[in-house]
Amino acid sequence: MSPINTNKINFGRIAMWVLMIIILFITLFPFWWVLRTALTTQGMIFENTTSLLPVGFTWDNFRRVLGLVSTSEGLAAGGSGQSINFFRFMMNSIVFSSIITVAQVSFSTMAAYAFARLRFPGREPLFLLYVSALMVPGIVTLIPNFVLIRGIGTFLDDTFGIGGSYGLLMGQMVAPYFFMTPFAVFFLRQFFLGLNREVEEAARIDGAGYWRVFWNVALPMSRPPIVTLGIITFIQSWNEYLWPLIVGRDESVRVLTVALNIFRSQQPSGVPDWSGLMAGTALAIIPVLIVYLIVGRQVIDSIQFTGFK
Repeated sequence: MSPINTNKINFGRIAMWVLMIIILFITLFPFWWVLRTALTTQGMIFENTTSLLPVGFTWDNFRRVLGLVSTSEGLAAGGSGQSINFFRFMMNSIVFSSIITVAQVSFSTMAAYAFARLRFPGREPLFLLYVSALMVPGIVTLIPNFVLIRGIGTFLDDTFGIGGSYGLLMGQMVAPYFFMTPFAVFFLRQFFLGLNREVEEAARIDGAGYWRVFWNVALPMSRPPIVTLGIITFIQSWNEYLWPLIVGRDESVRVLTVALNIFRSQQPSGVPDWSGLMAGTALAIIPVLIVYLIVGRQVIDSIQFTGFK
């Protein structure tokens, strides 16, 4: 028997590492270019565009976006001289995304458990009909949602006299996303179907009802996928642009994505303030990174789960 050659080169492993490095570079390079542009002096944006490092390194773009410099100083730095109420708009985005995330995850979890465990007539056809909404593009429901939400808002204005209040306007913005979504229900239902029925049946033998079994048994075992759904929902809500642009026109409820677009269009010469815009974009990424760093481990756990046997 010939000895095993321990020095043999594993070309397959090397190819996989090369492929992973290429994919990682393609994924992370746009984020680096955002940061590189944000740290570049506005007047040198189009100078030495092949350099991977900031040209004329400066923190002024971040200071301009945060409103820490005067208009004259901003113009002297080569920017538009405009600023945005960054912390107010970021807080609006946090409120907008948090309300949607908590509500969607809560209602979707209950609906998914009902589809997975409760027996009622027409359950399967109803689920298929509900999931078929995944094939409907969001743009199709944009105008009907707008007409409906505006009608509800007008009714509340006339009835309670609270038109223009922060709560009412924010309520109109989150309303289309507040309840379940087909993807969330489908995602969680597949996990609930894999849970060990014997554990739930043992709880029912002890006298627990459906609600108690759901709250004390199913939810603790479902934390990883629920957290994963929460992260996905939060990121999608944070990046939402078209609906907040149409409904949230009042500056008091303007979210960060809309505010950044307005900031981009404020350049008197018509040329976007790219360095300031990239500085604002880099700052807007921070909350999402914080959320992922805090609960990212739950996402990895949920990917690795195979169900309970």
